[in-house]
This record gives sequence, C-alpha cells and structure tokens, in this order.
Amino acid sequence: MKVVILKDAAAVAKYGANIFIKQISRKPDSVLGLATGSTPVALYKELIESYKSGQVSFKKVSSFNLDEYLGLNPTHPQSYRYFMNQQLFDHVDIDKASTFVPPGDAEDPFTACALYETAIKQKGGIDIQLLGIGRNGHIGFNEPSSSLMSRTRIKTLTKATIDDNARFFGPDEYQPHLSITMGIGTILESKKVVLLATGENKAEAIKATVEGPLTAACPASALQLHEQVVLVIDEAAASLLSDVELYKHIEVENQKLLERLGRA
Repeated sequence: MKVVILKDAAAVAKYGANIFIKQISRKPDSVLGLATGSTPVALYKELIESYKSGQVSFKKVSSFNLDEYLGLNPTHPQSYRYFMNQQLFDHVDIDKASTFVPPGDAEDPFTACALYETAIKQKGGIDIQLLGIGRNGHIGFNEPSSSLMSRTRIKTLTKATIDDNARFFGPDEYQPHLSITMGIGTILESKKVVLLATGENKAEAIKATVEGPLTAACPASALQLHEQVVLVIDEAAASLLSDVELYKHIEVENQKLLERLGRA
C-alpha cells in the first residue's frame, strides 16, 4: 500500500487526477471505477480542466460507478447518476452509453446486481478504481461487517452514513436507507485502486485502513490485500498515523527511484 501525504485537499485532488490522466494516456480505452461524495468532486474538476486544455480525452473510456441509492431514478437530483452527469460526464467527451451506474430504480434489484457484475467482466474488468472513505471505514456502501469477499449487492446503510449524507437532502425529502453497491470483493478485483481522503474527520478511518488489522469492522482495511493501492491523503487525514515522516520519506525515495528509471 502506497501512502502519499500532501499538504491540503487541493493537492490531493491534483495528485489523484494526474494518476487518472496517466492511466488514460497509457490506455485510452481504460475502464474507470468512479465514486461520488464530496472528496471526488475536486478531482473531477481537475479532470474537466485537463480535458478542456486538451491534456486528456475520454472518448474511448468506459466507467462503472461504485453505488447508487435504491429507490431513486436516474433523473432524481440526489441520485448518483445525476451527480456524475453534473460533476463530470456533462463536461467531457465521454460517451454516456459507456458510463454505468447501478440502477437504483430497477424492478428486480437482485437481478440488477448480478447483471452489473457481468457487465464489468464483459468490459475486461476495472483498470483503476477511485474510492473515498467513510468515517466508519466504509468504501462504496460497504458498511462495517460487510464480507471482505462480497459482490455487488443491496446494502442497508448505517445510521452514521445516513446522518453524514443527510446534508444532501432537504428536510422533507425522502432519503433512502438502502443502496446497491459494488462489493469489497468486486473492488479488490480492480487492477489499481486510488483512495482519496481529506480532513481530520477521516483520520481514524485512515489509521485503521493503513495500520490496523484486516477486519470487517473497517471495510477499507481489505485494501491491504491489494497489490496496487495508492492512498492520497492530506496532512489532517494522516494526523493519527504512527509515523507520518516515514511515509513522506518513503514517497520521496520512491519518486527519486522512478525518476532514475524514467517512470515518474
């Protein structure tokens, strides 16, 4: 697990976006795994600016989103399909027919989950998966106690997650308590994973992810099992790690090595 500690949220977004730009430059038909939430928004803004400046094109890219609220149709302002259109897809040259979000309004959501897994496999798997992390260590909507081998399925949201997301809903607006989410096992099959975290409220979850035991109590700790994981975090999110300076030193030395090998 590579841990990159940067000064602030703006630096995290720029660093994370550059990883995705390099991926698309190497493989224009990359399959991206995308996430919603407040942290990825800044990264998407960086990608939009890079597209506008001609640095990257999404014409051949496909994407799969991590999750969706069960019970919301794609045009609902709080749906994650609506979010992705607003925050990224409407502003770049991606073919929306190649963008996939779990169908929150599916008549048979159980079958929809299986079909989502099949669609990912038919595309050859996810090349690079973007993740945020919840205060309780959830990734996607895989809440604590989720199986570390779980697949795309219906999940009940915890009260903590419902409370965290309540700010996006009006006082009289229906807020779903169920979701469709990629499973942890699905996420771990991605060829590369990039997790972004900023702010002190994520510090405990980051410590548990990086230095804690592998446990369903912190779903993100399953990333310890993946060979290609990059955690891009700001100093506030890194504040509870046991030796911040060590992680910074390792990253500096890694960059020097990559530069000598011409791979930076």
